[in-house]
Amino acid sequence: MPPRQPRRLAELPTFYYQQHFLELLNFVATHYGHVLDGKERDLIQAFQRLEPSAQCLYVRLVNRKGRIFALNKLKYPELGELSGPLQTLRDGRWTGQPGPELLEDILAFLTKAEIHEYLLGAVPGIGRSWHKNQLIEFVMEHCAPADFVKGINLDRLLVQRRVQWVRFLLFLYFGEAREGLSRFTLRDMGLVRTQTLNASYEPRFSDRDEALETFFFAARLKRFERGTSRDRQLLTDGVAQWGDPVSEGAAALRDRLALAIGRDLERSGRNDEALSVYRRGDSAECSERMIRLLFACGRRDKAKAHLQACLERPRSEEEWLFAHDLYRQKFDKKRTSALTDVLRQAETIELDEAYSGSPENAAIGYFERLGQRAYRAENTLWRSLFGLLFWDELYDNASMARHSPFEALPAALRARTFYDDYTLAIEAKLAGLSDAAATKRRLLKIGARHFGDANGIFRWRRSTAEKVFALLDGAGPRALATMLRHMCRDYAGTRYGFPDLLVIDDAGARLVEIKAEGDQLRRNQLLRIQQLRGAGLRADVVCIRWVLDPQQIYVVVDIETTGGTGEGHRVTEVAAVKLRDGEVIDRYQTLVNPRRPIPSNITRLTGISDAMVADAPLFADIADGFAQFIGDAIFVAHNVNFDYGFLSREYARLGRPFRYAKLCTCASMRRLYPGQGSYSLAALCRSYEIALKHHHRAMCDAEAAAELLVLINEKRADICGRSRS
Repeated sequence: MPPRQPRRLAELPTFYYQQHFLELLNFVATHYGHVLDGKERDLIQAFQRLEPSAQCLYVRLVNRKGRIFALNKLKYPELGELSGPLQTLRDGRWTGQPGPELLEDILAFLTKAEIHEYLLGAVPGIGRSWHKNQLIEFVMEHCAPADFVKGINLDRLLVQRRVQWVRFLLFLYFGEAREGLSRFTLRDMGLVRTQTLNASYEPRFSDRDEALETFFFAARLKRFERGTSRDRQLLTDGVAQWGDPVSEGAAALRDRLALAIGRDLERSGRNDEALSVYRRGDSAECSERMIRLLFACGRRDKAKAHLQACLERPRSEEEWLFAHDLYRQKFDKKRTSALTDVLRQAETIELDEAYSGSPENAAIGYFERLGQRAYRAENTLWRSLFGLLFWDELYDNASMARHSPFEALPAALRARTFYDDYTLAIEAKLAGLSDAAATKRRLLKIGARHFGDANGIFRWRRSTAEKVFALLDGAGPRALATMLRHMCRDYAGTRYGFPDLLVIDDAGARLVEIKAEGDQLRRNQLLRIQQLRGAGLRADVVCIRWVLDPQQIYVVVDIETTGGTGEGHRVTEVAAVKLRDGEVIDRYQTLVNPRRPIPSNITRLTGISDAMVADAPLFADIADGFAQFIGDAIFVAHNVNFDYGFLSREYARLGRPFRYAKLCTCASMRRLYPGQGSYSLAALCRSYEIALKHHHRAMCDAEAAAELLVLINEKRADICGRSRS
């Protein structure tokens, strides 16, 4: 595979932002005409009739933060003199001069110093240490808007009007509350990929009422998540005015908002208000928080009644599991949760603590040492199989619509209608799983034809086919069909929570969730394991206990280079010492021709000259041998990220991966042997009487770091022994 080239960003045309807004207007007018009222349609037409310079200026305002602007700060060279476009926008009421009704927006625009200056003259005793948000809250509570704006030169300010109209248009297009057109820009720069497989679009809202009620909750949820404490309080005060949403999308947003407000009230100790807000939600999450809060407040009978309702009429499997678990703990005197029970009953394997930064990869190595094949799986494996198997129905089908070009996930998956819409085709493909060879050929054709196409379900990887085929070979067709049928019926509810690894042993496929010490098992992970087992697949939790394995092999590496970090510098020498149980079992050393001059200061430091490396091998010539020397050992170095990073770049230039568990002798000495004045290699060697005769030559430094590793492992062994006892 050729080396990966840096992504080159596409250049944007001069008036790209105007084109984006017009694209938005045209899309909404075409697909959401049934949602817009007469005034909104008139505004779209009025904007399209504006002269281009006025359109551009207004869109510039749309893309800026806030809605109040200083006139003298509006400078856009591509638009030239702005007096004409400004007057056009004022005449059409696209902009105007702010008044007292926009006090909060004016305060957001003003600097802290400007607000403070006004208050010092009007209200004695205002502290200079107050934050801007404190000043804003004080003004909003204690100052009359008309009085405050009298002290502001409003002539220098401009307000963008019709903000809510723009936000509604953006909401119709994206299905979420947004400000600005940045996603269009990222698309044109090549940083965001849009769906081009199918040009069929359908509106996400069937009528205006559905769109408005969904926008109502979406806008409030965003404001609550990103707003000030005053915003949160105003939204909390407005809960009583919420209507009961009819659409599923609006109800889901209402539930998220209720949960966010309730949690905020809980943190403030306002428990009765929190309970009231949770009752406005209709989600399993709101129900759980309400029940837990009722128990915390001593209202045991009410909590019990709600628990029983969850058990009798659960909204989801996850809610039933929570209710069943909590009921047993509170009323059947069970001391531990089902999640804890599963962890306690899980198989435990012991792995070297040096792998603790990457437990899944450590477990893969463990299974491979047992002669088994192991792959990182999680959700990507099942999504890949699902997306490839049903590609024709999802993406090569003229009737499969999406809501916008930015939304790669087909609408039928979001609406949970995919299985009902394509039952015959789906069942035919599920039945075809019994012929694994034919299924593989079909998936290979799909992969060859569409590799790299954005699809919203899975990301393409060169290893995708290998993992999917391993699952097809290792799992029974009936079990696979059962799981894929679940995904077809409720993709949104089943796309997360799958175990970390796919392990292939003598008995076939095994799905394994890896949990290191201190990790918790999430509820959706337990449900997915139960679902996999119900389908007839082996699915387990495996816990890792970190130990110091005396048979673990370490390779202590040191490199010399032409200079510091960066793409311009190259490796000139590589040395490595291989250790097991504290003993050196092998060594590796070579000079490397960097194919660039070695600076004189580097030669003075290392002693390596251009003449010494002139006949040395290129890095490409040693790459195989050095990788073979490391094998599956742990990569060790003093300031490991320097050596590891340089070698990673050298291998990347060859189009090859370089991935190993790492251990840093510098960081480990700091943690395990505190109190040293310096943790440089030379300083540590002096402190611990380690020979360092030829510092800045790779083998000498690698051997010194290897002796530090012995000290480190002695301390690690002591700590692991104490923790196990």
